[in-house]
Amino acid sequence: MATSEQIRLLIVEDVPQVAQYIRGLLNAQTQIKLLDVLTDGSKAVAQAQQLRPDVVLVDHLLQGRMKGPAVIEQLRALEVPVVALTVPQNPLRPDPAKGIFAVLSMPFSGYDLITRIGEVQQMLRATDRLGSARLVAVYAAKGGVGKTTIAFNLAVAAGQLGFRTVLIDGSLQFGDLRSLVKVPLDAPSLLDLPTDRIQESDLADVLWRDPSGIDLLLAPPRVEMAEMVTVRDIDKILSLLRRVYEVIVVDTTAVLSEITLSFLDASDTIVNVVTYDSTTIHNTIAVADTFRSIGYPASKVRYLVNRADSSGGIAAEDLARTLGRVPEYSVVSDGRLVVQSNNEGLPFVLANPSAQVSQDIVRTATDLLGAGRVAAAARR
Repeated sequence: MATSEQIRLLIVEDVPQVAQYIRGLLNAQTQIKLLDVLTDGSKAVAQAQQLRPDVVLVDHLLQGRMKGPAVIEQLRALEVPVVALTVPQNPLRPDPAKGIFAVLSMPFSGYDLITRIGEVQQMLRATDRLGSARLVAVYAAKGGVGKTTIAFNLAVAAGQLGFRTVLIDGSLQFGDLRSLVKVPLDAPSLLDLPTDRIQESDLADVLWRDPSGIDLLLAPPRVEMAEMVTVRDIDKILSLLRRVYEVIVVDTTAVLSEITLSFLDASDTIVNVVTYDSTTIHNTIAVADTFRSIGYPASKVRYLVNRADSSGGIAAEDLARTLGRVPEYSVVSDGRLVVQSNNEGLPFVLANPSAQVSQDIVRTATDLLGAGRVAAAARR
């Protein structure tokens, strides 16, 4: 996991002494992963498309066939942020509109270098988050607890509350949503998105519009295709979706793989589904310990008790004591409605909005998104 948190850096520098100095500074730290050092600015775009850096350090005084400003302009078109390297005699000011997110003036220390690059990365992450979208990851430590059904109906409830919503099938190997909503085997998946530069226009070709009004980004149609999806792909996809949608719901898998962790890391809230089943509770506690060791704050995880009226002999107080707190949400069981809706590929919140199970889901969605935001969406 530490590797996926590193900032990926590409350097474009034609002065050997400067390039060597920067290499030496980077060798003494672990936050930044150096991908390559280019001496020819004309190769920057091709390498950026292939290596997909988070940040590119470009010498603004770059000579050769392509000068520094031209390289920065081309990288701006690729939406790759640049830290411009300059000297006091050639002062520059940061200008994100022109692709220059930060300026580093020589001479500089290792602290200066790492700080500037880190500031750019934090700025980009903040921009992605401030755009609006609320990302909710629906997780369960054991299969068979109704997680996918909950994720589908939560997303539809968010759509019905007035939010532009997308549901991602994070079960990349088995595509649970693909079978639940009865989409054709040849329906597009997230693998159909380009991996070098994803744009909003690309989404129209790969999203599946559900009759309920929400969009679905489906998992690959075959098990072996899951290996073609990387953490970097997920990061880029989520970054784009945050700018396009107001609510993103991800149906994750129980296995804490790098892909699953990338969804959980990026989420604003993890809805951890649990049932009155001893094995499920045991696994949930084990995962709670893992979440704490990762560093997730307690407020990031909220527990949802599914089939809350089917306790199986386990008292609600005992469950709360085991979890260390009272679960935030509960959803009653309604076997006939839920099973029939799933068999028909329909969300039960639309099939029977007045049912208690539907009202529980809507109440959960309202709390997750915030009553104020829900009220504002209703007024639009």
